[in-house]
Amino acid sequence: MIIALVQIPLDGPKRDTDMVIDQSVESTKIFHDVKGLRRKYYLNSDAGGGGIYEFDSRENALAWFHDGWADWMEGRFGVRPTLTLFDTPVVLDNERNEVRVNGKPIPPPWQDPA
Repeated sequence: MIIALVQIPLDGPKRDTDMVIDQSVESTKIFHDVKGLRRKYYLNSDAGGGGIYEFDSRENALAWFHDGWADWMEGRFGVRPTLTLFDTPVVLDNERNEVRVNGKPIPPPWQDPA
């Protein structure tokens, strides 16, 4: 699994939450069928906005974040975003009470092996 962190630096105070929600929900039309995209978390802070993307593979992440992607984003937001890709070999899922390594559940280390 690959996690992509996109940061869009914006001047000024934190954007209005209702506006961010409206824009984000509208943009789900773009992202709902991106190949390999499992989840996208929309971000809003005093430093700007962005997203956390969960992809099933590096190949699919790189296909989305192609050479023209940053230009497209700059056209939408007026600033150039930064992109960082992370390999994600271990995931703690507290909602499911499990740990996954390379996508497969393992016995949680906090539980008795008995």
